[in-house]
Amino acid sequence: MRYALLISSCVTFFSLLPATTTRAASPSIPLPEVFFSPDGGCTDAVVREIAKAKTSILVQAYSFTSAPIAGALVDAARRGIRIEAVLDKSNRTGRYSAADFLAHGHIPTYIDAKHAIAHNKVIVIDGQTVITGSFNFTKAAEESNAENLLILRSASLAMRYTNNILEHKSHSEPYNAR
Repeated sequence: MRYALLISSCVTFFSLLPATTTRAASPSIPLPEVFFSPDGGCTDAVVREIAKAKTSILVQAYSFTSAPIAGALVDAARRGIRIEAVLDKSNRTGRYSAADFLAHGHIPTYIDAKHAIAHNKVIVIDGQTVITGSFNFTKAAEESNAENLLILRSASLAMRYTNNILEHKSHSEPYNAR
């Protein structure tokens, strides 16, 4: 009985969607890569994309404590990739944080304290790839939380996210590491 109700609900839901929602992406916009946590490979996917960067990485993050992601960013900076990070004010804590790690890795880091919460979770790579979703760049997001991560390959989307990150950077304060 429950199974029949579930099938009926799914059929009803999908019948309400516009026809374009269920079609494959157009040839000019590839389908996104999708990851889920816990233990769904979100962190590995982010690290893999950072390792592919050729010119630039912009990071906008609410909570950022992931050592593998911070390490991948510092490695990319050592390869000559231009990186900037705009982080929520919660990253400015009394304890050593990823903000400190990035700043010590010579990555310009900024604190967005204008908002109650700067809740974005976005990475833009080479003006072509956008990584976003509910996934915070934290160990808990990978191991404990129910999260999602999308990797989108679109220069036009990357430009929109880049503009938003730069807008937030414009009212942010440079972070001086401890």
